[in-house]
Amino acid sequence: MSAEPPFLLDTKRLARRWQMSPRTLEAWRQQGRGPPFLRIGRRILFRLTDVEAFERNAAICPPAPGRKRP
Repeated sequence: MSAEPPFLLDTKRLARRWQMSPRTLEAWRQQGRGPPFLRIGRRILFRLTDVEAFERNAAICPPAPGRKRP
């Protein structure tokens, strides 16, 4: 049995997913950046749906070739 359901990620797992340091995610939480999180006791958990929504909102679509950005 896993430590948490597959729809929840702890800081280490999210850091691995995004290939960044867990400390960066901790700093983002303190700055009010990043995806919403749950604090359950001393644990910090991220809902996979919130993480995926954050990723969609962070996506940058480049302009079509020959077009300048406004």
